[in-house]
Formats: sequence, C-alpha cells, structure tokens
Amino acid sequence: MSEIFIQTFFLYFIVIDPLGNTPLFLSITQHMETKQKIKVAVSATIIATIILLFFALLGSSLLSYLHISYPAFTIGGGIILLIIAIEMLFDKRQQRKGEDIDLNSDNVSIFPLATPIIAGPAAITSVIVSVSDIGTNFTNQTVGMFSLVIVLFLTFIIFFIASKFSKLINKKIIGVISRVVAIILVGLSVQYILDGIKTFLA
Repeated sequence: MSEIFIQTFFLYFIVIDPLGNTPLFLSITQHMETKQKIKVAVSATIIATIILLFFALLGSSLLSYLHISYPAFTIGGGIILLIIAIEMLFDKRQQRKGEDIDLNSDNVSIFPLATPIIAGPAAITSVIVSVSDIGTNFTNQTVGMFSLVIVLFLTFIIFFIASKFSKLINKKIIGVISRVVAIILVGLSVQYILDGIKTFLA
C-alpha cells in the first residue's frame, strides 16, 4: 500500500503541478485582497477535487461506454503528457496557460483555476490510467484516491502560502523546479506509451 501511495502521490503531484501553477494563481488573483485570494484557492481546489474524483470513480466505465480500449487511452495519455513535459522543459506551458487566462471570468475559481489549470487534461488522463493500473482492490483504490486528495490539499496549502506571501515568490526558483519535474514527466509519459503498446501487443 505504501508503494501505491508513493507512486500515485508523485504522479499526481507532477501532473497537477501546484508549484508551477502558483504564478498563474497569483496572476489571476493579483487584484484581490488576501482573504479573497484564499477564498478562491479553497473553491478552486474543492471543485478540482470533485472533478478528478469523478473521473477516478467513473473514468473506466466512461471509457468502456465509449468503446475506448485501455491501451489506446494509455498511449493517448502518454502522448499528452509528453507534449506537456516538452512545454514545461522549454518554459512554454506557463506561457500558454497564461495566454488562456480569462481575468474577466465571473468565477475564476471554476474557470480557469479549477479547470483546466488544476484539473487539466494531463491530470484527468493520469487519474484514469492510474486507477486502471491499480486494479479492483478496494483498499488499493482507496490509497490511490487518498494520495490524490493529499496532493490537492497540498495545492491549496501552496496557494494559501502564496496568497499570504505573494511578494516573496521567486519565479526563477519555480522555473528551475518545473524543469526538473519536466524531465521526470518525460520518462513517465514514455513509460505510459510503452505500457500501452505492450498491453496492445500482448
């Protein structure tokens, strides 16, 4: 169980990328008071949690209903993650996300914060693939979902700290961390593709 927790925790932490999303959070809420920023952080992480748990619970059934095979989804998910990893490695992901930000949105905690910034395609794909990999064991599934909730809670904590100390956030340090994470994500995405091909050929 501890192995499942560690594996899923690092997977979710990498694809949700709370550290990399912090500058975007601060950019979206830059004109808000500290209390309002915290309120937005709470709402965004709760909504993202609901979205990701929904796909964790029903994602496999949804794939079956749409007649999408597990190998096809795994390979597709690996390709998406690889593209995101390359964007992160060359500092294009935050730029793209920043261009997509709608500061005039009626409720920024839902869009764009909860989705697609926190619960984006990579996170949704990883949740579905991870749940399928874990299998049907209830205890193991519970551990995997618990690690997801922990990562989302840490996302809120990071946003909370950023709200309190926004002037101290060093974007260069975050950039370095994002690049290290990107290298790990490249390996993970290629592994997804190889696993999908292996399952298809088996």
